[in-house]
Amino acid sequence: MSHVLLIEDHQTVRDGLQLALTRQGHTVHAVGTGEQGLERLRTTPSDVVVLDLMLPGMDGFEVCRRIRQLGDLPIIMLTARNDDMDVVAGLEAGADDYVVKPVQARVLEARIRAVLRRTGGDSRRGGERAGPEQHGALTIDRAALVVSKDGTPVSLAPTELRLLLELSHTPGQVLSRQQLLEAVWEHGYLGDSRLVDACVQRVRAKIEADSSAPVFIQTVRGFGYRFGPL
Repeated sequence: MSHVLLIEDHQTVRDGLQLALTRQGHTVHAVGTGEQGLERLRTTPSDVVVLDLMLPGMDGFEVCRRIRQLGDLPIIMLTARNDDMDVVAGLEAGADDYVVKPVQARVLEARIRAVLRRTGGDSRRGGERAGPEQHGALTIDRAALVVSKDGTPVSLAPTELRLLLELSHTPGQVLSRQQLLEAVWEHGYLGDSRLVDACVQRVRAKIEADSSAPVFIQTVRGFGYRFGPL
């Protein structure tokens, strides 16, 4: 049974989502402000956070950044409109996924299950090579799900780790955004490349010496991304 922290200021939406997710077998802790959500995280363990962006007081972007500073807890943001600027800002703040309001409970529940599968360590593939892989300064240990750069561990959120594992599985091979959406987020039918691009930027900031001139995750214009160094 997973524990979901729902941060949503609209009581009707909050109550409806709490009821729907509870019926699906989740334990849901629901609060109405970002401040309450951060306080709840300090006292109650959670497996995933569902976070509304438009909150009174501390907005969802700041809440997202603060949660990400605390650790790698998966975050699914709720946005009132499919606005590129809001979505990209939320993803850059550290969110793993998003759902546009009005929220369909079955869609949100599917996203929660997908992000929990990523968190649960099922990124491992059958038949992987034993032992850590060395890619220049980067070491990837698939069995332990640990990444280090020049011997220093790199802290990656579950989605970031899944993306890096997917790309580095076939060095030199170009993977389209659609392929990465299907493999990492499990809902590529939406054709939403923003999830991929924002996650790539976050990973680059953590593993590249210069994220503006990436060596490990290279953009192939018009196609997608490939993993180097080649």
